[in-house]
Amino acid sequence: MNIKINRDALLKPLANVVSIVERKHALPILSNILIQGKDGQVQLTATDLEMQVSLSFKADLKEEIATTISARKFFDITRSLPDDCVIDITIKDSRVAVKANKSRFAIQTLPAKDYPVMTKASSEAVVITISQIQLKRLLKQVEFAMAQQDIRYYLNGLLFEVNGNQLNIVGTDGHRLSFTSIHLDQNYNKTEVILPRKTVIELIKLLNETEELVSVELYKGQVSFNFNDIKLISKVIDGKFPDYTRVVPEGHNNQFTIDRSQFLTSLQRASILSNEKYRGIRLIIADNNLKLISTNTEQEEAEEELEIQYQQDPIDIGFNVTYLIDVLTNIQEDKVTLAFLDTNSSCLFTIPNNNDYKYVVMPMRI
Repeated sequence: MNIKINRDALLKPLANVVSIVERKHALPILSNILIQGKDGQVQLTATDLEMQVSLSFKADLKEEIATTISARKFFDITRSLPDDCVIDITIKDSRVAVKANKSRFAIQTLPAKDYPVMTKASSEAVVITISQIQLKRLLKQVEFAMAQQDIRYYLNGLLFEVNGNQLNIVGTDGHRLSFTSIHLDQNYNKTEVILPRKTVIELIKLLNETEELVSVELYKGQVSFNFNDIKLISKVIDGKFPDYTRVVPEGHNNQFTIDRSQFLTSLQRASILSNEKYRGIRLIIADNNLKLISTNTEQEEAEEELEIQYQQDPIDIGFNVTYLIDVLTNIQEDKVTLAFLDTNSSCLFTIPNNNDYKYVVMPMRI
């Protein structure tokens, strides 16, 4: 069994599937990728039993093939070969021979029949379509607010909620919450799943910034994304996501609008001298003036001053500066609006003339 393929044509699909493979796993076959081919099409599949990515591409293929090979070794070999060379892959018995120019490699295989392929759920699905660029933008607007390895496992992912003609995506780690929404072209029954963190991160990497469509299929216990020649299937987190509607505040009337990039660079400068452990920064808001002040245990201090249009109650409030930098980095708008109630309440970030994005961050004592 033999395949001939240009190195560059193989490298990108290989890179897209190899990133989900765990380096060390109790099941040796999960360190491998499944290679299947027939009728001039090759499909690569990788899984960690929670998520699976399959990717198809054209190749010079004379007969049907099926085997599994070490994902990391095969990727490293392909990456190390010269650009544009032709790779000759021969599968015989329990070995794969890889040849290119004067390079030769022989790699052990494991049987394709033993590979634990995830199958699509049999329950009825809610299916929506959205452009790749829209979905990627929505995910990037909220993914930074997900928890990491929280014992409240349902926070280690994003809420993906279809409700009527709205798609709502929400991430929270208990200290901040990011909400984004988009209108769909038809009405759907309310359906929600929690996408695991690893699935979200892989999806962002795989999506292109194009208007090409993604088909999203939401099942009970599973979600599937189909776009280009890629199919991603993932289990979902079994749990109840917090009611985000209770977290987003109303009646925060002390507010101002500010240039996003100017605010971001000021925060980045001020954060240089913030306490490395607590990352605190004070926002002192008074008549048409915003001061950013950070200090650390060495008694060092940074201060930034910005002009704003503000004539309401003076506010002196502290935040984790990382939480502010994160939101300003991940929303690509010119202006942002900050709204406050008082020095002990949350801050609400919104985008002027846009009700589809909200970011809530809790204050900290400094």
